[in-house]
Amino acid sequence: MTGKKIIIAMLLSSWSAALATSAAAHDTWLLPDRFEVAPKTLVTLDLTSGMAFPALETGPKRERVETARCRLAGRIFEIEDISAGPKSLVFKAPLPEAGLATLWVKLPPKSIELKPAEVQEYLDEIDAPASLKKEWAEMKEPRRWRELYTKHPKTFVRVAGEAPADRSWTEPVGMALEIVPEKDPTMLREGDDFPVRILKNGAPFPSFSLNAVAAGETKGETRKTDSAGRMVLRFNKAGRWLLRGTDVRKSARSDADWESDFATLTLEVKQK
Repeated sequence: MTGKKIIIAMLLSSWSAALATSAAAHDTWLLPDRFEVAPKTLVTLDLTSGMAFPALETGPKRERVETARCRLAGRIFEIEDISAGPKSLVFKAPLPEAGLATLWVKLPPKSIELKPAEVQEYLDEIDAPASLKKEWAEMKEPRRWRELYTKHPKTFVRVAGEAPADRSWTEPVGMALEIVPEKDPTMLREGDDFPVRILKNGAPFPSFSLNAVAAGETKGETRKTDSAGRMVLRFNKAGRWLLRGTDVRKSARSDADWESDFATLTLEVKQK
């Protein structure tokens, strides 16, 4: 079992055995039922964590949601219709007018502790920088991996029709770790390039590893951002895609040795 799968299995097990301390698995994504809708449509989105995108596996509790928001035509509103589904947390957002809607959820930090033997595989799975691996290797005994992690899931939905000039989808929503598109994420086709920038606390994040994985696949392709926090991805097949990246760093807190942020973005790539 790989490092990522070890972590996911531990977390999914903790959901079943201890609901009060449920946590998100390594991949946590927000997935709409449709990536393009008509105006005045109620779009349904699933927030779930699992080992095989886009299969729904386990959703967080309703009370774990700090905020759920949508930005459409430059206006931001709260998503208030939230309910527990069998394998996800279900959000229903009204999209009243034409445009490109940005939808995101904020979850509070959660903690997990890994055994030392599991850590190296985990760091390899997320393509952690050499500096972080060195910090772990040189950590004094007793070495502990108590991680406080925060998830940042986001997606986009096109609302068809005549829309006013609005490029708010190119603007960050304020996540601590965020994937921001520089090309319309709802008009992608097989073989297209997709430029994105990665922001950490609002600033460009250089040398950051971002993985793109297609539906039904497990590994995907990982690339690193340039000095300006940018990269260009290419989608080699049609279907749903998950972009994912993790930032882990040493913590100064008394209740954690490490802190992390996980960013995800779901997309749909059309056939040529």
